[in-house]
Amino acid sequence: MTTVTKWALAAAVLVVALIVALLPRGGDSAAKPAEELAPARSAAALQPCPPPSAAQPVKQLEGVTADCLGDGASVDLGRALAGAPVLVNVWASWCEPCRTELPVLQEYAKQPGAVRVLGVQVQSPAKDGLDLLAGLGVHLPSVFDGDGRSGPVRTALKVPSALPASYLVTAAGEVRFIANPRLFGNTDQVRAAVGGAS
Repeated sequence: MTTVTKWALAAAVLVVALIVALLPRGGDSAAKPAEELAPARSAAALQPCPPPSAAQPVKQLEGVTADCLGDGASVDLGRALAGAPVLVNVWASWCEPCRTELPVLQEYAKQPGAVRVLGVQVQSPAKDGLDLLAGLGVHLPSVFDGDGRSGPVRTALKVPSALPASYLVTAAGEVRFIANPRLFGNTDQVRAAVGGAS
């Protein structure tokens, strides 16, 4: 084998290695086949995600979709959150304060007169979120906004980097960030934050 042939072979191997390195990977947990998440979904036993409403879509979330964490179906949030007040809570499985707040939101949602609560899992694999909710005994309807650094829901809501983050979507379709308190420690705080929205 001549030197030129050896160099040509080495160059060809490098090109193939570069192509393989640049090919997209199937690592996004949203792309996992439904059967892979089925056991975790069954264990979490989440409430169904809200169906589309006939009311005028929430303008800030119009056209924004996410996967329902409980069953993998696509949810149009602008339509699903329209027409009635909803407390939207953005959380991640690695977020320690979220682990404290999620059970509080579950307890609040069970109370008479509570507004609907929707969780939005971010920046963590869907299976991790399902396992966390199952472990906490939280069955709130939730959507998955992807495990990367940004997703369509986070972008539309302008979610801060510090989690958790909660928003009140009013019946009129206004989206209000809840700054006080940033972390719900009890159901009275949740009820005060949503005010007369119910």
